[in-house]
Amino acid sequence: MSSVTPDQPSRPGARVGPGARPAAPAARGRRVPAPRDGEPRRSRAPLAVAAGVAAGWAALTSWLPVVVVLWLFQLSEGAASVPGALRAGLAGWLLGHGVPLDTAAGPLGLAPLALTALVVWRLTRSGVHASRAIGARGGRSPRQALLAAGAVGLAYALLGVLGALLVGASPVRAGLTFVVLGTLAALVGAARTTHVAGLLAARCPKPLRDGIRTGLVAGLLLFGAGAGAAGLAVATGGGDAADLIGAYRTGVAGQAGITLVSLAYAPNATVWSVSYLLGPGFAVGTDTAVRTSEVSVGALPAIPLLAGLPRGPVDGLGAGLLAVPVLAGMAAGWLLARRLLRLAADDRAPLRWGPLLGPAALAGPVAGLLVGAAAAASAGSLGGGRLAQVGPVAWQVAAVATAVVTVGALVGAAATRALSRASR
Repeated sequence: MSSVTPDQPSRPGARVGPGARPAAPAARGRRVPAPRDGEPRRSRAPLAVAAGVAAGWAALTSWLPVVVVLWLFQLSEGAASVPGALRAGLAGWLLGHGVPLDTAAGPLGLAPLALTALVVWRLTRSGVHASRAIGARGGRSPRQALLAAGAVGLAYALLGVLGALLVGASPVRAGLTFVVLGTLAALVGAARTTHVAGLLAARCPKPLRDGIRTGLVAGLLLFGAGAGAAGLAVATGGGDAADLIGAYRTGVAGQAGITLVSLAYAPNATVWSVSYLLGPGFAVGTDTAVRTSEVSVGALPAIPLLAGLPRGPVDGLGAGLLAVPVLAGMAAGWLLARRLLRLAADDRAPLRWGPLLGPAALAGPVAGLLVGAAAAASAGSLGGGRLAQVGPVAWQVAAVATAVVTVGALVGAAATRALSRASR
């Protein structure tokens, strides 16, 4: 009778002694042993290093396109050079953040919102990368999200101060602007990566969520209508715009640079068009006004984007443009009511007026804040003198947008509910 000594390994099915159970079969898969106490865990990047790398990459990827565009633009003046393009690109990059520049013609503070959108997107990705680097992904920790966003904002502010010192802009203004923009944009990415955004949305009251969603939809519809109106105006004045571009007497590369600079200000024109449709309008210099009821402008600079300005007040069929903001609010209210009616049908419960009209009324202030913030960002100066004031007045646009969207959303939501009940 064979026996198994302690020095010999036991085989599956072997018995150690009388009545002993057979050993368990060996596991097919390969198991990873748990880390023992004292063993080093997987290292994570320090917060300062992660934030610095993320902020630096965001700055580089948003600065290089500006360098290329302005180098092409300098070809129109026959003074293109790599050092000049690098310095001009740095100045334009600061301008895209809203940092004004001192020029021979006066202060330049009109930020190209296309560049601003690129900056915000890259900073949002910086918040994502910094959160992942410190191991905060999916942790649902508001503290980690705030730490990652704040660190990215501080690192980005240091880059802004350095850039301002190199081009002669205000380092204090640059630092404050960069830290606020960098922190807020990075916080969006950090909140999504750490799942804090989902946590806050789950804890937010349902009527508030519905009101915010409806207000954002109304704001996006307004911007879409503004973009369509601005594109139509530029298309009808395309001949004048082409003449302005051709007047620079440069080659294909220079004209491409002029066109790209004009496209960088296309979102500004979209916001100005929204304010025009809402009623307050905008200015293209001091003591000027471009509104549906009045157009009074003087001599304008040779900028292709200004070729689409209206010639006079709207009349005839053009007056129908005034109904576009109200229709945008009604469409948002219709979408809200359709969604709530579908949820009520699933729950087999009638949709009451309170949960419907409350979010519809809240949509107005949300859309007003969104459009007002965009109006403030789109305004600025194109130099001294009469061009010191260009763009809409933010508080006027915000107030009118709030009133128009509130009324439109209430009418659209109430009409949708009433018609749905009548059709049953």
